[in-house]
Amino acid sequence: MRRAGNESERPLAKRRLKTKPVLVILTILLAGNLFWFTLWVTKGGSSSAEGSEQVASVGKQSISREDWMAAMEKQYGRETLRELVNRSVMDAAAKKYGIKVSDAEIDIELALLRSEGEGTGDAYGDPDDDSIAEQVKSRLILEKVLTKDVIVEDEDIKRYYEENEALYDVKTSYRTSAIILPGQEEAEQTLKELKNGSSFGVLARERSTDAASASLGGDIGYVSKSSENVDPAIIDAVVGMKEGETAGPVALADGTVALLHVPGVYEGRSFKFKEVKDQIRRELALEQLTQSVTPEAFWDEFGAEWFYGKQ
Repeated sequence: MRRAGNESERPLAKRRLKTKPVLVILTILLAGNLFWFTLWVTKGGSSSAEGSEQVASVGKQSISREDWMAAMEKQYGRETLRELVNRSVMDAAAKKYGIKVSDAEIDIELALLRSEGEGTGDAYGDPDDDSIAEQVKSRLILEKVLTKDVIVEDEDIKRYYEENEALYDVKTSYRTSAIILPGQEEAEQTLKELKNGSSFGVLARERSTDAASASLGGDIGYVSKSSENVDPAIIDAVVGMKEGETAGPVALADGTVALLHVPGVYEGRSFKFKEVKDQIRRELALEQLTQSVTPEAFWDEFGAEWFYGKQ
């Protein structure tokens, strides 16, 4: 057992919360994969006639449901199954160690995740998606198991909050997609197509000159008044928009022009010390651990097995 008491003189630098990149990696690997893997499992036991059902064709060459499902299992199956096993293992750990995760705790993590999801290319899954909430819950169980015996002094927790209070003042954020175009003429033509019913995401993939966001259907993450890595013109245009609205053309600092779409608006919230005290205690306790631990470390303890063999 390690104590934080003798480190009270050490300045706690303002920073992004260190556990969030773990969730980002999980999101990149798994968001959306659960659906496809579940579909594969549910269809796997179907008749051979259904398995040979044509789902697509290119000229005279057909692609069968069986080929489709096998490709998805090969690409996504292992990591998706790993996530499902890890969730079950963490649920078992919660029961064994008497750990509970409240909806309020999950809401805090989702709000903090959303506040960090700014800037092109973050590739965040939607924090309001149920699968992301389940990942957050599993991570919180793991962190609580790992830190249940670690002591963190109250004064350290209070000092951290005071020095990093801005982290817990979450501004209203706007989930934003952008189509970046070379000039006004291209922007006007694209805007006309959008008004005629064309998909924003499809046009972003086809025409946006920003490769990173184009590959995500134009998604640039969450934009707020405090965003640091977003063109100020985008911030000015997006802040105040309503869910589902499209704006532009907007002239950007580099001479390009943007069309903007806001799929979701999330009201800001300022968290008081008592609301995030346990979250801060857990963060500081995690800093005392000598190495990172994943749910796989608990597989043997709870008898977890899968058909991929050894971990």
